[in-house]
Amino acid sequence: MSHGPLAGLRVIDAATLAAGPLIATWLGEHGAEVIKVEQPDGGDPLRQWGAQKDGVGLMWKSIGRNKKSVTLNLRQEAGRDILRDMAGQADVIILNLRPSTLHKWRLDYESLAVGNSRLVMVHVTGFGAGGPKSDRPGFGTLGEAMSGFAHLTGSPDGPPTLPSFMLADGVAGLTATYAVMMALYHRDVHGASGQLIDVNLIEPLARLLEQSVLTYDQLGTVPNRTGNRWDISAPRNVYLTKDGHWLAMSGSAPTIAKRALEAVGRPELTTDPRFAEAQQRLRNASEIDAIMADWISTRTLDEAMDVFEGANVAAAPVYDAEQLLADPHLSARGAYLTLADRELGAMRVQAPAPRFSDTPGSVDHLGPALGEHNEEIYGDWLGIDAARRQDLRAQGVI
Repeated sequence: MSHGPLAGLRVIDAATLAAGPLIATWLGEHGAEVIKVEQPDGGDPLRQWGAQKDGVGLMWKSIGRNKKSVTLNLRQEAGRDILRDMAGQADVIILNLRPSTLHKWRLDYESLAVGNSRLVMVHVTGFGAGGPKSDRPGFGTLGEAMSGFAHLTGSPDGPPTLPSFMLADGVAGLTATYAVMMALYHRDVHGASGQLIDVNLIEPLARLLEQSVLTYDQLGTVPNRTGNRWDISAPRNVYLTKDGHWLAMSGSAPTIAKRALEAVGRPELTTDPRFAEAQQRLRNASEIDAIMADWISTRTLDEAMDVFEGANVAAAPVYDAEQLLADPHLSARGAYLTLADRELGAMRVQAPAPRFSDTPGSVDHLGPALGEHNEEIYGDWLGIDAARRQDLRAQGVI
């Protein structure tokens, strides 16, 4: 029985890989019933993505949390008919087919809304509808490149650097998730119909990188890679400790920058014209970086962090996965949950990130087996009788 603020909301996750399915994952954490539609021949490619244990995809297990899996061959008209029936009784449907395929298969918003005017549809693509690239295939890598992210990431004398995690997909998914909630609010509070939400993998991430666009637009200069520095604050970098660990620091607020200088024994610099004001610190970032690096290099991570925490300086260790899971603060908050699983025995996954005082999110189960919920959805919900279900299986539709 679903629970949470979205209990009663029915979501069809008919997308693949990361951005679209992530939307459904986050809605499912807060009570929505999520039905994951997958091709019978292998399911969502996400099942084979990344690290595997005994043939089980670990990423799938997390992103598939709280979902019900059904198999449905959308390459066949009979499969598309069933999806249209499902959409007719759903609140939200998530698709990431190319626009041309969407229209050819009559799964576009106009076609689906005929049977359900209250439907909210999310269409996630690489480039979005309407432009000359709209029908090109696209993955998060292209979004990270075209958004300006890769251009700004990396060493000044090195190549543009791509992230080793699904950054563009995640940002697009988060953007689309809040868009779904606004569309549902508009529908349910203002008595409106459903609507189409068009999200691509470039624009949400580019929205977070506006500093470079603003700089070019107003000053005519193109910001370039600065490594771990950032041209809005100093000190801002990672520094190596005596015992071989890395420590990150940010002086974004003037009071924090002043405390950092005092903490490393240089209080006289807080009134020095080169460091007393934000723009002056930026002009002398190399010098202030050297001061921090020299002080930190003579101390262990624990020693440096004791000083910085005592002085209320914004500093933190650079964690790997082992350190992240062992952090006492995150452990106290229950940031990671261990769940039983039939295939893996047990697995530790991140808990829902937003914390609600009255309606907390939950992870009830990890990603299900392919087609695990066929009988429940096709029989109990859609009312397809057993003989017809057998025929559909024989035809490769489900």
